[in-house]
Amino acid sequence: MAKIIVTDKMAPDGIEYLKSKGFEVDTPFGISHEELLEVIEKYDAIIVRSATKVRKDVIERARNLKVAGRAGNGIDNIDVDECTKRGIAVVNTPEGNIMAAAEMAVGMAFSIFRNIPQAHFAAKNKDFRRNKFIGEELDGKVAGVIGVGKIGSIVAKKLLGVGMRVVGYDPYAADDKFEQLGISRCETLEELLKISDLITLHIPKSPQNMGLIGEKELKMCKKGVRIVNVARGGMIDEKALYDAIVGGHVAAAALDVQEVEPNFTKKPEEQDYWNPLLDLDNVVFTPHLGASTKEANYNVSIGVAKLVEGVLNGELVPAVNMPPVSGDISKLRPYIDLAEKLGSIYYQAEKDRVTKIEVIYSGDVAKMATKAITLSAIKGFLNSAGDPDVNYINAELKLKELGVKLVESKSSHLDKYTNLITVKFTTANKEQSVSGTVFAKDVIRIVDFFGYQLDFEPTPHVIALQNVDVPGIIGKVGTLLGANDINIAAMQWSRNRRGEKAVSFVSVDTEISNDILKQLLQIDGILKASRLHF
Repeated sequence: MAKIIVTDKMAPDGIEYLKSKGFEVDTPFGISHEELLEVIEKYDAIIVRSATKVRKDVIERARNLKVAGRAGNGIDNIDVDECTKRGIAVVNTPEGNIMAAAEMAVGMAFSIFRNIPQAHFAAKNKDFRRNKFIGEELDGKVAGVIGVGKIGSIVAKKLLGVGMRVVGYDPYAADDKFEQLGISRCETLEELLKISDLITLHIPKSPQNMGLIGEKELKMCKKGVRIVNVARGGMIDEKALYDAIVGGHVAAAALDVQEVEPNFTKKPEEQDYWNPLLDLDNVVFTPHLGASTKEANYNVSIGVAKLVEGVLNGELVPAVNMPPVSGDISKLRPYIDLAEKLGSIYYQAEKDRVTKIEVIYSGDVAKMATKAITLSAIKGFLNSAGDPDVNYINAELKLKELGVKLVESKSSHLDKYTNLITVKFTTANKEQSVSGTVFAKDVIRIVDFFGYQLDFEPTPHVIALQNVDVPGIIGKVGTLLGANDINIAAMQWSRNRRGEKAVSFVSVDTEISNDILKQLLQIDGILKASRLHF
């Protein structure tokens, strides 16, 4: 039974879902880094939100870890590179909280334009002098949105809806994106800073974005600008922001994230965190609430639970650290399954060391995004070579470490089938290939086995035989298997020329023992007998 540790508090729905699937789930919310280091080696999966840091020291001790899941957007608190090196999948739920984060940003904008939190705090203390809290309207003002991804796009639309003129800066977004949103494009960050009354950040945390807005950039801004950050801390220089607010150049700021954040589980009397920005009345400071809605909590909790389940069950999931799978995964699934089976054949039937693998796509499958299919072929190959820890994340790296060259090629031309996947294995002495196709939507068939044409369904237990092409072999094989109470489910023989060698796939209902293989090899005319597991 796989064990999962959930270290940050999240909606119980995902935890209950995992338990219902038979996983053992521990929930030491708020566990210290030192405590995590002591226990992590027991777990197959870890699920975090933003507080727990899954760094190199944790990963080095996580000998059994197969997946690190982030219940939410972003993965800046997980060392993705180190996970990839060790074959650990990293998954997150970027779609689950985008509306919550976008609404938070807009709510923060209203708060700092209309002084809502300050007025509320004053009223709680019986100060109703409303002239102290005269604000400004958003209508007619210029909003500068930095980053027009999923969250930034929603923010832009909502700010347009309240009558703001919206401009955006995103060097990676196409012009069409700005046209679709109905906003103006700023070619440089400097251009956006100079014209915006409101600046709101919606970009990922990265080395390039750290300190994006510092003293120099703040001086470029219009006097009286207001700034919102619900993305990630560290992208605004907090010291420079403090000075700009105290100096009167920046009118207000709303920060849901900070460069260094407090412990979100400590009681007030236990809290030792402080930030100088908390001393400023015109700074709205919230404890990373961007994703904290009932809907978002449910979405990210269930979403990350299903992704973790998929990884632990050996399924293909959209992990952060694997090549992107474009299109509908359900349509790719039969080709992914076929490729893994084709890749697994070689070392079940042969022993010569492979120096190169070529995966060749022909027909309709050549038009698809084939990276995940190729990875599946490698995964099957390495599994059959005796590596039980290979997965979609580390397959290509492990193949490279073995010194096996990988080639992928495509051809749109195909005569006999509408689609065909061929895996060619090159050794020092020869080349051998296997091919398969998918009929209808998900009917998998192996149609070429080391140069012999056939049409065979890969089933869990298969005997691959090579024999001299003489009469009586089929009967002798059937008799031997029947005498050992082994039922034949299907059988297919193939030969290239009469009187030479033939091969066969014999599908049986049970596992074949070494003793049965020896008995098969003792049949006059049988040259080779191998077990194939699909």
